[in-house]
Amino acid sequence: MAKHPLQFLEVPRRDPDKQKPEERVAHYGEIYGHYDGANAAAQAGRCLDCGNPYCEWQCPVHNYIPNWLKLIEAGKLFEAAELSHQTNSLPEICGRICPQDRLCEGACTLNGELGAVSIGNIEKYITDEAVKQGWRPDMSDVVDTGKRVAIVGAGPAGLAAADVLARTGIRSVVFDSYPEIGGLLTYGIPPFKLEKQIVDQRRKLLEGMGVRFVLNTRIGEDKPFAELEAEFDAVFLGMGTYTYVRGDFPGEDLPGVYEALPYLISNVYRVLRTENPPLPWVNLEGKNVVVLGGGDTGMDCVRTAIRQGASSVTCAYRRDEENMPGSRREVQNSKEEGIRFLFNRQPLEIVGDASGVTGVKVIETQLGSAGADGRRRPEPVAGTEAVLPADAVIVAFGFRPSPPAWLAEHSIETLPSGKVRVASHGAHPFQTTNPKVFAGGDMVRGSDLVVTAVFEGREAAKGIASYLEV
Repeated sequence: MAKHPLQFLEVPRRDPDKQKPEERVAHYGEIYGHYDGANAAAQAGRCLDCGNPYCEWQCPVHNYIPNWLKLIEAGKLFEAAELSHQTNSLPEICGRICPQDRLCEGACTLNGELGAVSIGNIEKYITDEAVKQGWRPDMSDVVDTGKRVAIVGAGPAGLAAADVLARTGIRSVVFDSYPEIGGLLTYGIPPFKLEKQIVDQRRKLLEGMGVRFVLNTRIGEDKPFAELEAEFDAVFLGMGTYTYVRGDFPGEDLPGVYEALPYLISNVYRVLRTENPPLPWVNLEGKNVVVLGGGDTGMDCVRTAIRQGASSVTCAYRRDEENMPGSRREVQNSKEEGIRFLFNRQPLEIVGDASGVTGVKVIETQLGSAGADGRRRPEPVAGTEAVLPADAVIVAFGFRPSPPAWLAEHSIETLPSGKVRVASHGAHPFQTTNPKVFAGGDMVRGSDLVVTAVFEGREAAKGIASYLEV
């Protein structure tokens, strides 16, 4: 039966059901439900199939979004899964954690009163349901080239590189210091956004494609990098960014001040009931918590603190709500869960003494002219200082690259920022100054989205294949 041309009017946008705030703050599971086949087809049918699909261009991996929406509308689930994986190595993960409101859905022609096509939820549905029904990546035409690549880092860039290499007939061994794959997908992103069995499912898919994982192994310590150079035909580095950005204001080292990433990681270990975790658990139950920073990491922190039973949680951000870098969906979820937001507040000092934090001194700001990054700069408003009471403060200002010392020892140059220098053009994109070594993701770009790390891992894998003449 032909599609009704006005289906986008007759069928309103309908997201999967979301748990009520009072229910979801009592656990760490995902808060969104799932489409069934009929709902997914109906929502996919709202797509206008634009001649110039803005959703594709706004997507960092340039997913064939209208094409797989058509397949879902037609009930061709396995074909949609194959097409989805042609551009994205982690679609079920990106469907959960990408800020679609700023990317594909934000660019959808229907975005506004009619409601954008629910691209992210359909993307999640495709792989979830296809795997449940028995779909596995089609490797029937892949010929083993005999080439082997070492991948350092089992985060999104490394996993994406391994996926593309496997489809090219290049076997890879992925090394990671954590006991499970995923990097911050597993240990940084809270389970209420990404339950960890989803990452484990991806591991099984990759292992079925011939990818091998060597975990609990630190390159440069447990295994020298020189051994990778000697044993493999090429190496890919995807180790991310782990050095947190300091505020450089007084009181940052007081007891009760926590870095965002160790705080989140310690809680994930607790939720996973890991024996002998490498970090002490930070429990904020009963505390008045202030989180500094308005990105997705800050939202992860405020929503984790409220689940730990914090008495109050406040997010202070130096720009207005419109200019927050994080997902608007996550800000809304945070508000629903009882987090208070103070916009246009810039921290000046963390107040306290040797016994601990007592508050955060802030000053109100107004947005001035745009800086070099194109964003309007916050300017302090004289005479508006105030102290926010706090028993605990989490600093969530982002992360910088953490280049290990052995990079220089193996002719892998870094920029003054600490990011790894790679070729952006030419025959072998993402090749470092050591021709045998490639790199991608946050350690090249700087702290960014999961989907951009996926894109760079995939592009680097293509560069490796070209370098190996495959």
